[in-house]
Amino acid sequence: MMKLAVIVIVKEVVLPAAAAVAAAVVVVVGVVLVVVVVVVVVVVVDVVITAVVALVKVAAAEVMVALVAAAVKVLVIAAEVAAVVVVVVVVVAVVIAI
Repeated sequence: MMKLAVIVIVKEVVLPAAAAVAAAVVVVVGVVLVVVVVVVVVVVVDVVITAVVALVKVAAAEVMVALVAAAVKVLVIAAEVAAVVVVVVVVVAVVIAI
């Protein structure tokens, strides 16, 4: 009779409680895994975005340097043209004066 009571207690109380605990552990582990995956994805996305922003900044800096170099070249050419114009004007003025 005692053996039957123990079997009934184990079957009706212990096994359902163990199943509930196992289900709770599975849920907690699942939630922890989801949180870990989300954190890893956020970190990877942040690293990728940071790298892309750094590359864009480098590219933008290179473009700015190229634009400044082109502007300097244009200014040098304009100065040379202005110098030639001044020389031509002076020569024409001297020819007219003579």
